[in-house]
Order: sequence, then structure tokens, then C-alpha cells
Amino acid sequence: MFKRTLFYLALMVGAFTFIYPFLWMAAATLKPEYEIPQLSFFGSRITAESYRLVLEKIPVVRAFFNSLIVSASVTASVLVFSSMVGYALSRLKFKGREIIFTVILFTMMIPFQITLIPMYVLIVKLGWTDTYLALIVPYMINAFGIILFRQFFKAIPQDVIDAARIDGCSELRILFQIVWPLSVPALVTVGIIVFMMTWNEVLWPLIVIKKTEIMTMPQMVALFAVGGQAENLIGVRLAAAMMLTIPVLVVYIFFQRHFIQSMATTGLKG
Repeated sequence: MFKRTLFYLALMVGAFTFIYPFLWMAAATLKPEYEIPQLSFFGSRITAESYRLVLEKIPVVRAFFNSLIVSASVTASVLVFSSMVGYALSRLKFKGREIIFTVILFTMMIPFQITLIPMYVLIVKLGWTDTYLALIVPYMINAFGIILFRQFFKAIPQDVIDAARIDGCSELRILFQIVWPLSVPALVTVGIIVFMMTWNEVLWPLIVIKKTEIMTMPQMVALFAVGGQAENLIGVRLAAAMMLTIPVLVVYIFFQRHFIQSMATTGLKG
């Protein structure tokens, strides 16, 4: 009993250590600017002045919807295309299957910075700069998603798939109507990770997007924080960062049960 109590106490201390900076940031955005450097968690009064200044200085609402469009499109594309590749690598037998899987693993070891310039040149030649296509198309398939789907699909009984084939189902129908409903934890896990990665992406949008009306929220917040519009106001910068964080936090809280289930049941063996 004592060991269990000590264990849970350590978990609580660790959780508080990780969550405290976020809680402090949330509280600081509601404090007057001159009280933010103080160590006190709560200010003398609650004010939304920092949020008002952010909304007044930058088109954060338009940037929010831009990020939502890009993140949702990329997430949906990754779920479809990565699951198709993962299904092929796990359930279809063809020559070179293991070589393809090895190549996909190898691509995960290549830093994004190496492919940055070739990808930018390609986007320019296609005329996609300052468009949603430049933000969506390069991320429509994901190596991590392929690997996770492959491992999860291998755990599905082969008898289920064989029975569907006997009934005359095509491979795509088996994937989307039979395998997908059995793989909700994997779908949610890949969806959350891809959504978070796409939502928080800053470098690529800074390179390919120059028009304000197409800018994503992380790009807008980054330019706002370092471009002088924040006017060295800590509260305004924290408010902008808070507005950037909330959507991802809400998505994770809503789907956390499936996320934890998938990470606990999906291995990387085989």
C-alpha cells in the first residue's frame, strides 16, 4: 500500500511539473502586463486585454481557418493513403514488398532540411506558391502512418479478410468497410499526430507562403512574435501562443482514450 501511494505521488508530482508551465501561461494571459514578471500565479484582476490586442493586430481568425483547412486536409489524406499502403504491405503478397517497407523506414531517417530545397523548387515550377496546394500536397502521405497502420493491420485475424474476399469484396472495400472499423485506435492515433504536426508546422509555410490571407496560424503567430507587432509585450505573445495551442489540446483531450489504447496495443515488431 505504501509503495502504491508513493508511486501515485511521484506520478502526480511529474504531471504537475509538466503541466505547470502551460497553466502559468494560461494564467499570465489574463493578468495585467506589468504583473506578468511577478512569480504570483494570479494577478490582482482578470483582464482579456492581451487577447484583444492579438485580435486587433493580426487576422488571427482567418489564420485559424487556414490552419484548420490545411490540417484537416492533410490528416484526411494521410489516413486514406497511408492506410492503403499499410494494408498493401501487411496483407497483400507481391514481389519487393519487404524492400518497399525498408525504403519507407529509410525515409524516416532523412532530415526534412535535406529535401527542403528540392521540394521548394518543385513547388515553384508547379506554380503552387501562395496556394493551399503548397501546404497540403507535400504532406499527403506519411511514413510513420504507413508503419503504424501496417503493424496494426497485421494484428487483425486473417480469417476476417479471407471471408470478405470469398464474399467478393475488393481490397479497397475490405480496407474501408471492414479493416477501418476494426482499427479506430490506429486511425485516431495517426490522425492526432498528423494533425498536431501539420498544425504546428512553421518553417515550410514561411518558405512557400507570402500572402497574408493564406498564412497559417503558427506562421502568423511566429511573424507576430518576432516581427515587432507584439511591441515587446509578454502578455500579447503568450496570448497568441495560447490561441495556437488550444485547438490541438482540445483534439487530444477528445480522442485521448483511443490514442492511449493504440499506443498500448500497437507494437513495432514483425
